[in-house]
Amino acid sequence: MTRLAVPKTYKLYIGGKFPRSESGRTYEVLSKKGVFLANASLASRKDARDAVVAARAAVAGWSGATGYNRGQVLYRIAELLEGRRDQFVEELVSSEGITKAAATKQVDTAIDAWVWYAGWADKYVQVAGNGNPVSGPYFNLSTPEATGVVAIIAPQGGDSLLGLVAVIAPAILTGNTVVVVASEASPLAAISLSEVLATSDVPGGVVNILTGSPKEIAPWLAGHADVNAIDLAGAENLDWVDLQVIAADTLKRVLAPVAGAPAPSLERIVALTETKTVWHTKSLI
Repeated sequence: MTRLAVPKTYKLYIGGKFPRSESGRTYEVLSKKGVFLANASLASRKDARDAVVAARAAVAGWSGATGYNRGQVLYRIAELLEGRRDQFVEELVSSEGITKAAATKQVDTAIDAWVWYAGWADKYVQVAGNGNPVSGPYFNLSTPEATGVVAIIAPQGGDSLLGLVAVIAPAILTGNTVVVVASEASPLAAISLSEVLATSDVPGGVVNILTGSPKEIAPWLAGHADVNAIDLAGAENLDWVDLQVIAADTLKRVLAPVAGAPAPSLERIVALTETKTVWHTKSLI
């Protein structure tokens, strides 16, 4: 008797849970050779709104954690990703049509990126902050703090796992929460990463991952009044100038598109923070 295969239908990752799209829509994920791999949820405007609500609810707890604690959480993600290394390699080979060696290099680089950013979690404030010179008996201190809810369009070309990690890690290590639109053509790595996040120490709502069409979802995220910043890293094939104009209506911080996965950098960490300056009187004793 011939056994029929049971195709997978993957869900979204919102608020630490795996809901179906409220629209009920899905789309086929195909290999580079056109072979069916799975069904993925096609996120809607309502799903994007739900993800923003979940991200906002998580801001206070996540930004209120110590940098040291957030660093431990990011390192835990790297540990779990290392444990599922072979699975990610296999998924990248099938979905991106790359060699096993190239897929292995991408997974290892993604793991290393989590570790690299984890190390910065309790150190970036000392580097990006400052004691400002003033004329008078005062201390004037500037320190970077989380922006809040960050919407992200992940890189849409190759390196679907590395591109995703490269935009999520620097955003959340400072205390931001994120709503990410994954690679439309190669979402399997994002779906598997959401499973890693769900079994790690990341609180629900800190990372929310949507699969589907960036062209459909990006304008709603850019115009959402409860989104504080938007990273257009993977929006190079969209009308990203129009997205910037939409974002300007709600005074969002905007990061421009980049080619490929952004390299790890302190600049990318600080780009999604706000500087708070405090005055304090010097003791006269």
